[in-house]
Amino acid sequence: MNRILQLVLVVLLLAALPAAASVYQTREDFLAEVFDGKPPPARSLWLRGALKQEVTSVLGHPYGRLRVRYWERDGRRAWVLEEIGKERPITFGVVTRDGRIENIRVLAFRESRGWEIRHPFFTRQFFGARLDEKQRLDRQIDGISGATLSVRAMKKVARLALLLDHHVASSAP
Repeated sequence: MNRILQLVLVVLLLAALPAAASVYQTREDFLAEVFDGKPPPARSLWLRGALKQEVTSVLGHPYGRLRVRYWERDGRRAWVLEEIGKERPITFGVVTRDGRIENIRVLAFRESRGWEIRHPFFTRQFFGARLDEKQRLDRQIDGISGATLSVRAMKKVARLALLLDHHVASSAP
């Protein structure tokens, strides 16, 4: 009986610990994959003025950084962005081209639920998506039962990447 009680206590303690981050792909590996093994140097986009307000509007809160790094070559831009799922940040890699999402993936997931958003059956819905005139995605994204907050985070990051892509493209010489 004592042994069973010890086992139950250990299980309860382990369940109470915060979930460890699951890193599915590092930023370096993501960039190497996107740019055929030779990523270009990082560029910075400062979030200030009207852009900062637009970012806040898309996310529903201010972005936690003053600048965003991105990588660009041959019309493709790679973004590594974070958004809170339920309680912890989820790190996403997004590739944009010509105002559309070419690829999106979860690089690191730190929540206890909602990790299913990393699978291709879900991420494929975003391919080709762009922003409409109200800065919303131009298509319906089906959710995943039990992963609502993670789905919302990915949708926000997709919109953010497209907004930033548009800003970079429109300010290019």
